[in-house]
Amino acid sequence: MSKSRIGTPCIGVCSTVFGDTVCRGCRRFSHEVVDWNAYSEEQKRLVWRRLDQLLTLVVGNYFQVVDAGALAAQLDYQNLRYQTQLSPEGWVPELLKAAGRQRIDYAVFGLRALPDAEGLTPRDLYDLISKECHALNQAHYDRSFGRPVGITGELVRHAAREEGLF
Repeated sequence: MSKSRIGTPCIGVCSTVFGDTVCRGCRRFSHEVVDWNAYSEEQKRLVWRRLDQLLTLVVGNYFQVVDAGALAAQLDYQNLRYQTQLSPEGWVPELLKAAGRQRIDYAVFGLRALPDAEGLTPRDLYDLISKECHALNQAHYDRSFGRPVGITGELVRHAAREEGLF
C-alpha cells in the first residue's frame, strides 16, 4: 500500500456486526465501516478528522502531550502500533492499553498526567477514555443520523402518522 493512501481506522474488533451503530473498536459509524472502501480520499480524511477531534478532546482531560517526538520515539521503541492519521493525543490510548495495570513514567513518553488521571492505572484510563470516546461518537451519530427525540421527535412522528407514513 502506498504511504500516500489513507488507511482504515479499523482495529479488527468490529461491533457493528452485532448491531451497534458506532463501532466500539474504531468508533466509525456503521455506514462508514460498510462503505469505507468506496469512500474518496477526502471522505476518509473527514472521518479521520472527526475521530481525531473527539479522541483529542477526551485524552486532553487526562493528559497533556508535552513532547510529541518523545511519544512517537517511545511508541516506536516499544514496538506499539499507532495511527499516524491521528494527532499525538490519539496515540495515547495505545500506550495505555499496552501498559495495562503496570505503572509507567508518563514523562518518559512526553506526557504530563493531569489531575483527572491521578490514582488510575493505565488500563483504567484506557477503559475510561474508550468509554467516553464511544459516548461522544454515539452522541454525534444520534444527532446526525439517529431518530429524532424529545418533543421534536414526537412532532415528526405525529406528522408522519397524519401523512400515512406510519
